[in-house]
Amino acid sequence: MQRRPVCAIEDLPPGSMKLVEAGKFGVGVYNIDGSLYAIANYCSHEGAPLCAGYVVGTTEFAPDEPGRLRYVREGQIARCPWHNWEFDITTGVNLADSQKRVRTYEVDVADGQVYLTA
Repeated sequence: MQRRPVCAIEDLPPGSMKLVEAGKFGVGVYNIDGSLYAIANYCSHEGAPLCAGYVVGTTEFAPDEPGRLRYVREGQIARCPWHNWEFDITTGVNLADSQKRVRTYEVDVADGQVYLTA
């Protein structure tokens, strides 16, 4: 693995993503509410370019209202552009099957520069 520069932190504002040439498929570096995460640009289902898909939220049952769904985790879910498989950007875990996942990578900031270790 190699630590490589991605961009200046101001060029990766919350809600944005930068695709970095790393490995065979690339790595998407995401800023989610000021925290940085990186996932492989490869859907573990059939190899689609995962980072070309949508970034969405998801639903969960409201604990205080049985039977009612609420929308949560806006901007934290990568949805595959081919078959709509959804992965948590912060962990790489598939929402439908926790045994399936995409690879995650370390991201850090030093002197205003974002770095990816991949």
